[in-house]
Amino acid sequence: MRAINRLLNLTARLFAAREMGILLVLIVMCLVLSFTTEGFAQVENLLLVARQFSMFATMGVGMTMVIVTGGIDLSVGSVLALAGCAAAKCMLWLGPYAGGEIAAVAGILAGLGAGLVCGVASGLIVAAVRIPPFIVTLGMMSITRGLVYVITRGWPITGLPPAFFFLGQGRLWIVPVPVVSMFIVAAVGAVFLSRTRVGRSIYAVGGNEEASRLSGINVGYVKFFVYSTCGLLAGLAGVTTASHLSSAQPSSGLTNELDVIAAVIVGGTSLMGGSGTVLGTLIGAALMGVLRNGLVLLGVSANWQLIPIGIVIVVAVIFDQFRQMRRGRVQA
Repeated sequence: MRAINRLLNLTARLFAAREMGILLVLIVMCLVLSFTTEGFAQVENLLLVARQFSMFATMGVGMTMVIVTGGIDLSVGSVLALAGCAAAKCMLWLGPYAGGEIAAVAGILAGLGAGLVCGVASGLIVAAVRIPPFIVTLGMMSITRGLVYVITRGWPITGLPPAFFFLGQGRLWIVPVPVVSMFIVAAVGAVFLSRTRVGRSIYAVGGNEEASRLSGINVGYVKFFVYSTCGLLAGLAGVTTASHLSSAQPSSGLTNELDVIAAVIVGGTSLMGGSGTVLGTLIGAALMGVLRNGLVLLGVSANWQLIPIGIVIVVAVIFDQFRQMRRGRVQA
């Protein structure tokens, strides 16, 4: 009897979780597409969908931290492109002097470093100068995209060493490496947010910045940390994208910031700050990926595909607003 009560309590907690609603929507969507399209439920197609949304989910972990603090980062798409270009240029420079494996490792580090530098710059300005994150990251988006076009002159950077391609094209058993990387990043991010002192401080800052400051939390450091992390993960996504494409494309990451923010918001993270989980972001990214894949399989024109995606985003924001209003009434 005691075991049954524990099982019932566990079930009740699971269905009360914020992520359960979006997970149920994802499951229903997958079931509908399995019966209405050919090939959706095939393992290869599901792995393709996972690989496609893995970049958004990876960047979404950093974006979750940023939005939980009440901020926003509009530069992740452009930082992705810059990181890919930095990695490619580094490998081409080292190519004549080092082996392919060494050049590949150096390129990956260069791409991660480029993303981290951009995140650090945004974090410093937001934390120290206290300029609104929207303005700072909008400017960073323009700066990084301009650097991409200056570096590439509008042309793809090719001729990269084959050793570099494993990061974006390789597989561990049948699972694409980007999917494995996504789950590792998500697991680390989830544990960090829920189990560490800095992670709890991130939620505190988003809930009430002034109260957090008065309680001894270094608000500036927390903001600096989340934007730096977001830049680093955008760099990882950029390096992985370049590896998958076998080249650094100047157009990489265009509008990706919207997809990442959508995945985070659809996953239940509040735009008002103070609440959100990495698990929710992962489910949100999966839902957006399944939706895109389903629209393609259903033969929906590319000109129409953005409309249902936009509707999902708006509905998610409206739902968040109602949830905030309800929470305010309960607290009152």
